[in-house]
Amino acid sequence: MATGCSMLKMHKVTDHPCFGGDHSKAGRLHLPVAPGCNIKCGFCERKFDCVNESRPGVTSKVLTPEQAVRRVDLVSRHMDKMGGAKLKVIGIAGPGDPLANPKTFETFKLVKEAFPEMSLCLSTNGLRLPEQLDQILEVGVKSLTVTINALTPETGAKVYEWVHHAGKRVTAEEGAAILLENQFKGLEMAAKAGMMVKVNHVYIPGINDHETIPLTLKARELGAFMMNITPIIPVGIFSDIEPPAVATIDMVRNQSELILSQARHCKQCRADAAGVVGKDIDLEQLEASQMAG
Repeated sequence: MATGCSMLKMHKVTDHPCFGGDHSKAGRLHLPVAPGCNIKCGFCERKFDCVNESRPGVTSKVLTPEQAVRRVDLVSRHMDKMGGAKLKVIGIAGPGDPLANPKTFETFKLVKEAFPEMSLCLSTNGLRLPEQLDQILEVGVKSLTVTINALTPETGAKVYEWVHHAGKRVTAEEGAAILLENQFKGLEMAAKAGMMVKVNHVYIPGINDHETIPLTLKARELGAFMMNITPIIPVGIFSDIEPPAVATIDMVRNQSELILSQARHCKQCRADAAGVVGKDIDLEQLEASQMAG
């Protein structure tokens, strides 16, 4: 931990482009093998065939584990041929929640067998994180992102429409409380297990903005080494909300950075993002050219 008045938590050395690594040298590939989800975020609006949208939860198609491995091979060879950045990180971030889909672990196992040099990454809402952490560690995942959008059940009830837990759909503050308990518990467990843990937080003016800074402190106390505060994209039940100004997000990040390292480079990637952050590969064109060849 840094000395002096700053409470900034220094992050580990990594080549992961989403965890502070050099974007120009490390590419990442998100494998969209996990369509099912166990919660309903108010801002989630998933459209599988909208190629012009770049936001979480969107993919052109859902892959099988076998198709996912073939995509890793294709993208890796393409990036090698183009020169510059190499494909180094394979992540699963949806389009639903990876931990609600058994194919997530099947895919990771196949990728690790075929490409042992790749780093594995997982993004989750955290609802099932405590119960599945052992599986996550067993397949070799080193980097973990947990999206936490509230600190209290009262606020969580405004962000989440429902949570599917123990075989039933739970709503309002009760559902939010279940989600938060598992998110915080899972974050702490993962950090203690030696994982690099990043907390994603969707900043929603008038809804959860008053909890952002306290949540940053909570995340740091539980062992997170980085936080990613992103502005709300006005969709779903928040389609009429005014997104925060760039200056507002910058201010909040500056305040949070006194507590925890901030990821300022996030492009709110699709569930099938490929290549260098901010310079994604056109997968449809790449796969079409592969078939033509």
